[in-house]
Amino acid sequence: MATASAKAYKGMGMEGMVAKWYATNTRKSLEEFKVLAQRVSSELPVGGSVLEVAPGPGYFAIELAKLGSYRVTGLDISKTFVEIANRNAKEAQVDVDFRQGNASDMPFENDSFQFILCRAAFKNFSDPVGALQEMYRVLKPGGHGLIIDLRKDAPASGIAQAVDKMGLNTINTIFTKLALKSLRNRAYTGNQFREFFARTGFHTAEISEDPLGFEIRFQKR
Repeated sequence: MATASAKAYKGMGMEGMVAKWYATNTRKSLEEFKVLAQRVSSELPVGGSVLEVAPGPGYFAIELAKLGSYRVTGLDISKTFVEIANRNAKEAQVDVDFRQGNASDMPFENDSFQFILCRAAFKNFSDPVGALQEMYRVLKPGGHGLIIDLRKDAPASGIAQAVDKMGLNTINTIFTKLALKSLRNRAYTGNQFREFFARTGFHTAEISEDPLGFEIRFQKR
């Protein structure tokens, strides 16, 4: 059920050529996914269960699966992304369970995962509180998670610097900057995130800011 904080924006996933364009451009930042996978791996037990919410082309989940005997799952609303991610996993010769589904109505049992990651996607969810409630439900007791996303008050200069580091060609650089500025309008402030968490079983979260976005850590007690 949609909450009072649900957006008019319906959170439709990228499909078709737009998803393929995104997959091609984000592949150029593969080193960032590798570094993030190493960070997460250092916090996981051997054989730990991990859910990535909105994995897109699946780069993080695949890099994590390369690092150990983890049970890695990805849930994305986009059919195209699920197809791309499964193809990428097959090419990388790793076992990741990518499937289609909604962040606010996950097709998983209670207490299924030890870690949840949501990177660069939370701002697009039409039901942010519902998504957090689902994360709480599917996390094991003691499990924890990380949301990485754009800040609503991120300055244009920060966006420009971040895109310039991506190594894109001129046209894609311009397009990506415009896209991020548009996405910033959907993003949240730190206070909004605190309000969302207060309405879930998590109650609170640890929020760290950088010039462009947030890292939000949470745990199921």
